[in-house]
Amino acid sequence: MSVAILGAGAFGTALACALGDATLWCRDPAQADALNQMRENSVKLPGVPLPEGVIVTSDMAQVTAAIVLIAIPMQQTRPFLAEHGGALRDTTLVACSKGIDLELMIGPVGVIRSVLRDARVALLTGPSFADDIARGLPTALTLACADKALGMALQEQLSTPNLRLYRNSDVVGAELGGALKNVIAIAAGVTVGAGLGESARAALMARGYAEMQRLALTLGAQPDTLAGLSGLGDLILTCGSEKSRNFRYGVALGSGAAFDSATTVEGAATARAVAKLAKARGLDMPITRMVAALVEGLITLPEALAALLARPLTDE
Repeated sequence: MSVAILGAGAFGTALACALGDATLWCRDPAQADALNQMRENSVKLPGVPLPEGVIVTSDMAQVTAAIVLIAIPMQQTRPFLAEHGGALRDTTLVACSKGIDLELMIGPVGVIRSVLRDARVALLTGPSFADDIARGLPTALTLACADKALGMALQEQLSTPNLRLYRNSDVVGAELGGALKNVIAIAAGVTVGAGLGESARAALMARGYAEMQRLALTLGAQPDTLAGLSGLGDLILTCGSEKSRNFRYGVALGSGAAFDSATTVEGAATARAVAKLAKARGLDMPITRMVAALVEGLITLPEALAALLARPLTDE
């Protein structure tokens, strides 16, 4: 199997560890040298050695694999493809990011197709923490691909004894599940950071899931997809663990604590994009709207809570 992974952050490095034989590309030559010398991503995944079969490089010319996994943050994907897309035209591309492009208002597969229209594309998403994957802990993910034959081939090639991939043809649903759960995870973190209690977090997750379904079904997703790994499964994981960057960011928002600005929080950008998209579609998504306003500093936490709790009583 010939596989390359673009992006040596936590998730890209974890996929390299899980697959064992792969080329791992990172933009920074100094980082590539450090990874090759130390054989460990000491910043993102300390204590997890890179397998001997993993080749680390910052030279795109060395990315010659037939299957390329794109583990680059969502908002950086389109600029990256604009610069390097020509080198990827004859490969099968697997998007591994979660979110919605702020300008195009589409998910990672849509972004890839906006640059490389004829690309063979799939999406890898679902409930997973990089540390679990890197350490070989059992993990199940969704592999979404509109082309059934391609999806079956990728499922066979990318699955490992501890990384189980479930195939799904609903790419839109899988994209939206992975993106929208990050917004709700921020909100769940806010409830914890503000000391509102576990009952509030449970209620927020349930109502947040209703918002996820509302938008996803409007955009053509299948209901079963949102109830699967890429929707409900990922929502449960990210709303309940300090390992989730989006959840930790929400905790910081709720408690007024500082948060590391260098940490990628895709849910922050996604909340802004989804709030605009929901408004354009005439959809009521109050939790998403409040998260977007908090992220942008347009509202205080007490004001956001008061607005949510003052909403009219209605049927579930």
